[in-house]
Amino acid sequence: MEFAVCMMSDVDEIGFFNHAENLGYDAVWITDSQMMMSDCYAVMALAAQQTKTIKIGTGTSVCGNRIPPAHVAAAATANRIAPGRIFLGFGTGNTAMRTMSQPPMKIKDYHEFIRVLSALLRGEVVDYTYEGRTYPIKMLVHEEKYMNLEPKIPLYVSGFGPKAMAVAGEFGDGLVFAIPPRGTPVKEAMANAKVGADRAGRSMAGFRNAALINIAMLEQGEEVNSDRIIEAIGPNVMASVYYFYNFTKERQADPPDFLKDIWKGYLELISDTPPEHRHFRTQEYHYWKLHPGEAELLKAAPQLIRDTCMVGRPEELVEQIRQLEADGLQHIMWATGNEAKWRFAEEFSRKVMARL
Repeated sequence: MEFAVCMMSDVDEIGFFNHAENLGYDAVWITDSQMMMSDCYAVMALAAQQTKTIKIGTGTSVCGNRIPPAHVAAAATANRIAPGRIFLGFGTGNTAMRTMSQPPMKIKDYHEFIRVLSALLRGEVVDYTYEGRTYPIKMLVHEEKYMNLEPKIPLYVSGFGPKAMAVAGEFGDGLVFAIPPRGTPVKEAMANAKVGADRAGRSMAGFRNAALINIAMLEQGEEVNSDRIIEAIGPNVMASVYYFYNFTKERQADPPDFLKDIWKGYLELISDTPPEHRHFRTQEYHYWKLHPGEAELLKAAPQLIRDTCMVGRPEELVEQIRQLEADGLQHIMWATGNEAKWRFAEEFSRKVMARL
């Protein structure tokens, strides 16, 4: 099993990459959300300069905020700084698009974007449609200057449903997905990816998978809704609430069952925010900190934490991870955006990673 951190993109905390490298982590993934975080590629370049062994990638880059050649140029520039340590993760843009009150990219457009991106990463000529005009394009890369496509930059495609997982299998080198309780079992996710690989006539040999998770690591006798746990991973839990708030609004749907106990309370918390500005409210503290009243909401809903996190004492987490590895999971990244990540990275490395 490989272990990684998914870090909210922060140009002021480049030192965390060294911290993770020294603790034995395999990779750090950097979020991409142009309206509220540091630019992911600027952070990637700075981290690449400062580290020696750890892999650095985006988790995940957003299709809708740059054209494919711009993404590839940014990653290939970092690959010149740290050859062979750069990778790309790509997604449809839950937070990055919703900060602008726009929906994530539709699956048809996602398929086309990843098709073009993957070809450019391989240095190939590919037909690309821009503003209604279609022409062949390629990265005009000369390895002696500017940027490097070699060593190859691996492409992880984010998929949380069967169709997006199939896009990963068709064009990607790996799949980024969510595991239960709020996601898909590993074998099912890989079977969905294989649908796309079969469609393209590709082998699944060497295809990787990576899961984004939240971890609540309990101390002896500690409750899952302790003040310490809520401070550390409360923003992660609330990110799920924000996601489903937008989902229910866009689709005129009811909230999922696991949110029904807190739904009325959450709607009351945001009632003072004008409806036309609620996309600010539901995104601005993404994985970073809690709005007033949210800690109390979580304190009264311990099951919500269990429904959105991997929970347990260190020895219990070890067993859960062993089972995931037996199921075929290859790479775990835990998400973080607050100061608790420095201490947690060390404790998780010492108490869990060292035993696996």
